Amino acid sequence: MTVKTGQNKHLGLIHRLRSGDRNAFGDFVKKYQNQVFLCCRLQGLSPHEAEDVASETFLAAYQGLDRYSGRAKLSTWLWRITYNKAISYIRQQSKQQKIYKKLQNEYNEEQPAQEPESQDNAEILWSAVQKLPAEQATAIVLYYRQEKSIKSIADIMNKRQNTVKVYLFRGRQKLKELLGEKMERLC
Repeated sequence: MTVKTGQNKHLGLIHRLRSGDRNAFGDFVKKYQNQVFLCCRLQGLSPHEAEDVASETFLAAYQGLDRYSGRAKLSTWLWRITYNKAISYIRQQSKQQKIYKKLQNEYNEEQPAQEPESQDNAEILWSAVQKLPAEQATAIVLYYRQEKSIKSIADIMNKRQNTVKVYLFRGRQKLKELLGEKMERLC
């Protein structure tokens, strides 16, 4: 009888979600957030990455709710969506790392012989850029070093333009933190 009660709760939640109940999505997230987060972490994602993937997962599940047939448990269906989103995220990060390394190699090859002081400044700045999260570093290098437009960067990184703007903003903020007093010497 507990199985039917549990099953009825799932069906009730699904019905509420499909009928547009505003509170149902919050209940859905509360009920499954730990499971989704666990799946992301098991795939090797950091807590920050897991939060991003979890958000994408819940959005995809909500948008795909009409395709949920009930043949599998709701938790199983959601786990599969989470797993697929996590794997996609990992693949995308791998692709971005390759782009980042390629840009880094191009940057190193393009560097002309510099005076010792300006070489030190470039090394200090590049060292700080390398400490940024990959997305921020890639956006910074593409924008400032490769002189790409926001639209071009969004296409390269397979992100929205607003996301690229956020990466640039956060990257600049983080560089200010990392460089601190050294920033005055660079200017």
